[in-house]
Amino acid sequence: MRLYADTPTRRTRQLLSDVLVLLWTGLWVYAGRQVHDTVDRLRAPADSLTSAGRSVNGALTGAGDQAGQLPLVGDQLKTWLTQAAGSGTTLQTAGTSMADTVDSLARVLGLATALVPVLIVLAVWLYVRGRFVRNAIQSQRFIDAGEDLDLFALRALATQPMKALARVSDDPAGAWRRQDRDVLHRLALLELRDQGLRPPPGS
Repeated sequence: MRLYADTPTRRTRQLLSDVLVLLWTGLWVYAGRQVHDTVDRLRAPADSLTSAGRSVNGALTGAGDQAGQLPLVGDQLKTWLTQAAGSGTTLQTAGTSMADTVDSLARVLGLATALVPVLIVLAVWLYVRGRFVRNAIQSQRFIDAGEDLDLFALRALATQPMKALARVSDDPAGAWRRQDRDVLHRLALLELRDQGLRPPPGS
């Protein structure tokens, strides 16, 4: 499988695009992490609520245990304090639920921030690179001999811009009909260079 072009210019562009894709990916992964950490700081009030609820529950429960040792009213006082300790449990549960919600939000926003731009660029990069690999594999089958260059000369006539063809010959179609070997060779090289391939040795 040919991942990079034979020609230095196109190979350099491909390597540069690989580096840019890596930098782009690293940048957005870092940005996603920053978003996650920023949103996750919002759980501080939830942690405070959880801690306060735990403290209230522990204090009232402990007070109820101590009050239960009092004569006459001890049992009633303990029951009342134990019920009141339930409010601490409610606060603790609410704080825990809020913290879990903030954690989930931070994770989703962080992943979305990182993945959306990375996947868009990767999709374009994979499409371009995949098209090059496919074309290179198909073209390589036809350039094992100099005579095969005629096919690429014909392809150049069909696909290359008029401006590029004019630089090769004032009448490239006529040169093709006359089988002008020099013009055909230059047309073939134009097409091969555009695809990032080298002509066969000795051509």
